[in-house]
Amino acid sequence: MTISSGKSLLNIIDTLWLPIALLSINNSPWFDSVKNKSHKMERRKFLLSLGALSALPAITPLKAINKGKSFQVEKKVSMKVKDVQVLDILGKNKYRAYYIKVITDSGLEGLYGPIDPEAVLMVNSVFKKQLIGQDPLAIEDFWQRVYTNNRHSRGSYYSIGLSTIDNVLWDLKGKYLGMPVFRLLGGGARTKLRAYASCLGFSQEPKAMQEKARQIVTQGYTQQKWFLNGGPTNMNPKSLENNVEVVRLLREAVGDNIALMFDASYSWDLSYAISWAKQVEKYSPYWLEEPFQSARIENFTELAKETSIALAAGEHFYGRWDVQEFLSQKAIRIVQADPEWGGGVSELTKICNIASVYGVQVIPHGHSMLAAMHVVASQPELVCPLVEFLIEKMSGDYYYFDKNPISPQNGLVTLSERPGFGIELDESKIDSIKIVS
Repeated sequence: MTISSGKSLLNIIDTLWLPIALLSINNSPWFDSVKNKSHKMERRKFLLSLGALSALPAITPLKAINKGKSFQVEKKVSMKVKDVQVLDILGKNKYRAYYIKVITDSGLEGLYGPIDPEAVLMVNSVFKKQLIGQDPLAIEDFWQRVYTNNRHSRGSYYSIGLSTIDNVLWDLKGKYLGMPVFRLLGGGARTKLRAYASCLGFSQEPKAMQEKARQIVTQGYTQQKWFLNGGPTNMNPKSLENNVEVVRLLREAVGDNIALMFDASYSWDLSYAISWAKQVEKYSPYWLEEPFQSARIENFTELAKETSIALAAGEHFYGRWDVQEFLSQKAIRIVQADPEWGGGVSELTKICNIASVYGVQVIPHGHSMLAAMHVVASQPELVCPLVEFLIEKMSGDYYYFDKNPISPQNGLVTLSERPGFGIELDESKIDSIKIVS
């Protein structure tokens, strides 16, 4: 509508107020008190009445546009944690695994697992009593309180227990809101993630190794990680020659378009690592993982100066502070923090934020997968491009009790849209469940 310059807004209101008001309030109780009055309502009263009209249920624009299909959020009730249970589950195949369950006074439950025996100890002895009676949705507040109030919170066992609690609370929050965790964290652009094949336990006999590497390529994996020998008794020229030969044989087997990564399992010294790196750079490894214990940050820093190969570490980082120290000293370019050990979903998300500032990647350690997958899916692919799939472990009994075990297809893993982490136990496989006290 065009408004001529000669008409004031109040003149227009004089003309249009009645049709607007009648259209707006026709179905409201207020209409009865208006319709018998003079049509010449004072302009001031009309303007004041506009605020009241916004509260009337019959006139919301959303309903007019969507014809009754407006989105409505159900009223949520406040909750408190009523109990925390560690479940010892025995399978009909005699496989045993531990899961954690958080039960609220509303009846809603969170479930997470499998979890480590160390986590069982810490949950029952430390965290259970602190969580009962708390709001299970206030995850960040609980994390900060139990972390800052314990002088041993930087220790490994404490961090493992805290990670377990954090992860199960994220599952509960997802169920409360009816969303998978990766969407709660802001993800959704990726529902399939590229997994790399982690080849722990495979033979390194040359022909068998090359055959296995080629087989993995046919399964759709575009990255493979192999494990090298080390240890105090293997720091010798022959061992070095063998570890260089492994790289050559694998590159020969898979060609130049497959990424190869190598894990030294923190078993080398600095001179050995420098010599190996210089000899294999021509084969373009993607990264060298944990040649040293994470306590030897000076070795990482020195090796990083000597080679073009990216260094990776982090499965034994117990929070963002360890990550910050390594990145500030340019010691690594791949962060492998583990949400089962290093603070849970909450802490891994913060670690991703720190990594993005330094322009490095976060590729979580694949000891377990669910929490890692959901965090990775919530981040830009530039920051979190991959998840680890330990072929022998994850293809075995690790997720035996889950109705929907993780199984890569063409090198990709798919995230469930079920609320929380989407864990559903298969009762047909369970022989017994005991609560660990």
